[in-house]
Amino acid sequence: MQSVVCLIGAFIAAAVFRPGSCVGTVIGLYGETIVVPCNDGTKKPDGLIFTKWKYVKDDGSPGDLLVKQAQKDEATVSATDGYKSRVSIAANSSLLIARGSLADQRVFTCMVVSFTNLEEYSVEVKVHKKPSAPVIKNNAKELENGKLTQLGECVVENANPPADLIWKKNNQTLVDDGKTIIITSTITKDKITGLSSTSSRLQYTARKEDVESQFTCTAKHVMGPDQVSEPESFPIHYPTEKVSLQVVSQSPIREGDDVTLKCQADGNPPPTSFNFNIKGKKVTVTDKDVYTLTGVTRADSGIYKCSLLDNDVMESTQFVTVSFLDVSLTPTGKVLKNVGENLIVSLDKNASSEAKVTWSKDNRKLDKLPDFSKLTYSDAGLYVCDVSIEGIKRSLSFELTVEGIPKITSLTKHRSSDGKHKVLTCEAEGSPKPDVQWSVNGTNDEVSYNNGKATYKLTVVPSKNLTVSCLVTNKLGEDTKEISVFSLFEEDKSKPEKNEDGTEQAKVIVGIVVGLLVAAALVGLIYWIYIKKTRQGSWKTGEKEAGTSEESKKLEENNHKPDV
Repeated sequence: MQSVVCLIGAFIAAAVFRPGSCVGTVIGLYGETIVVPCNDGTKKPDGLIFTKWKYVKDDGSPGDLLVKQAQKDEATVSATDGYKSRVSIAANSSLLIARGSLADQRVFTCMVVSFTNLEEYSVEVKVHKKPSAPVIKNNAKELENGKLTQLGECVVENANPPADLIWKKNNQTLVDDGKTIIITSTITKDKITGLSSTSSRLQYTARKEDVESQFTCTAKHVMGPDQVSEPESFPIHYPTEKVSLQVVSQSPIREGDDVTLKCQADGNPPPTSFNFNIKGKKVTVTDKDVYTLTGVTRADSGIYKCSLLDNDVMESTQFVTVSFLDVSLTPTGKVLKNVGENLIVSLDKNASSEAKVTWSKDNRKLDKLPDFSKLTYSDAGLYVCDVSIEGIKRSLSFELTVEGIPKITSLTKHRSSDGKHKVLTCEAEGSPKPDVQWSVNGTNDEVSYNNGKATYKLTVVPSKNLTVSCLVTNKLGEDTKEISVFSLFEEDKSKPEKNEDGTEQAKVIVGIVVGLLVAAALVGLIYWIYIKKTRQGSWKTGEKEAGTSEESKKLEENNHKPDV
C-alpha cells in the first residue's frame, strides 16, 4: 500500500533541501518491501545522465544509498550501513527497501541529473503494522454486586501506530465515569522493533443483572478493520434477598402421596442448606434444598416453612392441603324388598372439599334418587352412586329386587285379524316373573315381562262355547281369572261380518240376543241333554278338552248374553 502526499516541509534541514521544496509521503508495510517513487513515478527526462538516491541519517547528516547511470543496467550501491543489502532501484527509478522496519521511517531523496537540469524529489516514509487480535487477560474469577472490581485487562501487541482499545458490554460502549467504571490504558514500545503494545484495564461495578452480560474489547487501528476479542462473562456474587418454598407434587395431593418441599433462594451462589419448619418442628437439611413427606394423610394438612440457616427471619410459607373423601352408603349389595314396602337409602360423606354426587340406574343417569316410600316393581334395578372431588372418586352401589304375589290386572279376548282365531290376553303383575297356565290348549305367543309386568297371549280356535281361565303363579303365590269364549262356528252362522268388533256385527248381535231370549228355555234344555251325553268339548286343533259341570252352568247362563 502506498500513498504520496505533498507536504510543505520547512522542517527538513535546509542544507539538504531547498526552501519551498515539496516532500511527499509514502506508507509502507512492516516486514514487506517499501517502494519509494521518484517524482511520483513520472517519465524520465530527456538527456538523463544518472539517478541518485540519498537519505537523512539518524543524526541528521545526509547519506548516499545508490547511483544508477543511464547508460548502465546495474546500479552502484554506495550505502555502508544496514541499507547496503536492502536497497535496490526499479526500472522507473523507484527506490526499493526490502524487509521494511520502523527504522525506515525517514526522508529519502531522489536526485535526477540530465544534460539540461538537476531535480530533487524528497519522500517521507512511514511504516504501518496492524496489531495482533485483542485478548482479555487476568480475568476476575467473580464480580461482587455493587463492588468496584478489576474485571480484566485487554491487550493488543506489535502495532504501529499504537491501537486504540474500547470496552463494550453487550455491544454497548462502556464510558469511564470515574466511579462505577474506570478504564486505564497504557502504551509500551518494544526496544528492538519499536512496535507498540496497548493495554487497557477495566474496573467495573457489577449488578445482579450482569449475570448474563458479555464483555468484549475492540481494537481500532488505521490499518482497519476493527478487531473484537472473544466475549467473556463473569459470575456475579450477591447475597440472598428472597426465599421461596415450592410444593413439588401432583395436584391435588391425596392421602398416601409423597410430597416434596423445595426451598430456593435468589442469592448467588445459591445457599445449599436450609431449615424446614414441618408443622412447628425445625428440620435442618444440608447440601440439598428439598425435604420429602412420605405417605401423607389428612393430618399432614397445614402450614410449612423454610428459611436460611443463618437467618430464620428470611423465610417462605406454604399451606399444604391433603385431599380426602370418605363415603358410606346404606344399603349396599343385593337388597330384597316386597312391593309396597318402604326403602330408606342413606349416604354419608366426609370430604376435604364440596363433593359432587350423581346417581345412575342400570347405566342410565338419574336426576335424583327415586322416592322409595312405596316400592313398585319398576323400582327394581342396579343403583350406582358416584361421589367425587377433584382427583378422587368413589363408587358405591346396591341392587334392588322388588318381589310380590302375582295379580292379574286384565284378561281380554278379541278375534284375530284373519277372523279365524280367538286371541286371549292375560296381563299380570308380580315378581319373580309369574308362570302362566291356561285351562285350554292353544298357541302361546308374545310373552313379555318388564318392570314386574307380564303379558301372556293364547291363540285358540273354539268349536264350542267355554269358560277359559288364566292362572299365574310364582314362589310367593298365585292368582286366577276366567273369561267366556264362544264358538267361532256359531258366530260364523249368525254374523254377516268376520270382524266381531265391526258395526254390522253389532247389529247382528242385537238380533241374536232378541232371538236367544225367546228360545232360552228350549236351548237350555237341549244343551243340558247334550252335556249329559258328551261331557266333552271339541276344538279345531284336533285336541279334546273335558268340560266341567261348572263350565256348563256358566255357558247356560251366558246363553242369554251376547258374545263380544
